[in-house]
Amino acid sequence: MILEIIKECEQLISKNQPFEYWKLLEKSEKEISGIENKIEGEIEEFVAIKGNLQLGSGSIIKSGSRIEGNVYIGKNCVIGPNAFLRSGAVICDNCHIGTCEIKNSIILEGSKVPHYSYVGDSVIGKNCNLGAGTKIANLRHDHSNVSVNINGKKVDSGRKKLGALLFDKVKTGVNSSINCGAIVEGGALILPNGFRK
Repeated sequence: MILEIIKECEQLISKNQPFEYWKLLEKSEKEISGIENKIEGEIEEFVAIKGNLQLGSGSIIKSGSRIEGNVYIGKNCVIGPNAFLRSGAVICDNCHIGTCEIKNSIILEGSKVPHYSYVGDSVIGKNCNLGAGTKIANLRHDHSNVSVNINGKKVDSGRKKLGALLFDKVKTGVNSSINCGAIVEGGALILPNGFRK
């Protein structure tokens, strides 16, 4: 169940220790492929939905947004206008997702991705704020598997596409770039035009 995966994600992130976060994405991918439509929130006119959607109470998807593939959105979220949520997006309660693209990622409670950002195959902790134009890469130029540094050891994720792990309360400045496989510690402040690898 999606809620169990969210709870597991919150517990792991609360330890503030690097972990094999792609395993959570794999669980989420499997679970979300079987979700059924359940709409408790509001969907404005001119929203395109091509897949199954679970939308929590108090949430709104604003005009111009597109849902492509199966997506989970919790309670009291604001999505859009003009958001693009692709298959596997899990947006937890009280999040704001604006004019940006989210693909196959888990965005935990209270986080904001409001302006012109890309988040792919990533796990974003609670109460993070991605500044306008923040991009999280999820593919190497050479198309090799993405490796992740966990406790000083390079670990092969076995995935061609893997973004970043951001712990709770990370804030990024405008036009920040975060490399695939990056782990960003809790409370980190990434300066405008900053790069994290």
